Amino acid sequence: MTPQLLRFAPIYQERVWGGRALADVLGRKLLSKNPVGESWEMVDRPEAQSLAIGGPWHGRTLREIIRVHSAEVLGPKWNPRTPFPILVKWLDARERLSLQVHPPANIAKKLKGEPKSENWYVAEAAPGAALIAGLKRGATRAQFEKSLQKGELEPLIHRFPVTRGESLFVPSGRLHAIDAGLLILEIQQNSDTTFRVYDWGRVGLDGKPRTLHVAESLQCIDFNDFEPATTPAGKKEIYLANCEHFDLRRVHLSPGAELKFKANDQPRIISVAEGKLTTDDPAHATLERGANVLIPLVSSATFKAEEPSTLLITENFV
Repeated sequence: MTPQLLRFAPIYQERVWGGRALADVLGRKLLSKNPVGESWEMVDRPEAQSLAIGGPWHGRTLREIIRVHSAEVLGPKWNPRTPFPILVKWLDARERLSLQVHPPANIAKKLKGEPKSENWYVAEAAPGAALIAGLKRGATRAQFEKSLQKGELEPLIHRFPVTRGESLFVPSGRLHAIDAGLLILEIQQNSDTTFRVYDWGRVGLDGKPRTLHVAESLQCIDFNDFEPATTPAGKKEIYLANCEHFDLRRVHLSPGAELKFKANDQPRIISVAEGKLTTDDPAHATLERGANVLIPLVSSATFKAEEPSTLLITENFV
């Protein structure tokens, strides 16, 4: 029997820039005393496998589910040996992340990596919190390389303040960093290739400087990417991302409003960015803020808002 909804146990990742917001804001139980920077909510990778919780497939890995039930979950054309195409994360940035880039598809294989485009939804933002994305208008590659050698990149990178509810699409090739004081829901291609170009002179949890990938980064950065803008917060239904790998919609539900999905349309991921929902799936009757569930292709589902709620809907990834 195919579940109506698939939900998975989070996989927590310690990061030098992380903190305790996953517990303080989302009510998660964090066993580690070290800073936790990431929660991998839905992942099918050799180094990390989501485990289903609740329902008839409880305890199965996402890899096993796709291998055995790919037709029901993703459709009859999906190769069961191909990993699930999306990775869903929560990010808790108490300190600034490294300045980094993900390789575009046309050079990823050459660099022994995977392309990754992603979308950031700002769930919480401390006063003055900011994102870094792209270059300041007019900055050149030559200026960038010279400033990198001097450790003086800040005048050339585009840093801008953000508030709760804003969203930014980060395609492969875009120079970027998440600044301190942000809790972010990230929807991305299934990839874990990140090249660090600059780390602000920081050391890792082991007390040693973290590895940089300057040569690789310089091959990946789009030096014509100037001052990208966020999608502003609001209640209007809108596409936050619309790319060849996935589409991402923001939907707001008032208390009592319902959102229904028919079976045999397409698989979708529903992320509760704000609020609280009830569902018609007894195994997952209530979804609190922070929850992420997968609706298999053959399943229908109904969500009802118990309070003002903002959902992110990932679709068109198959």
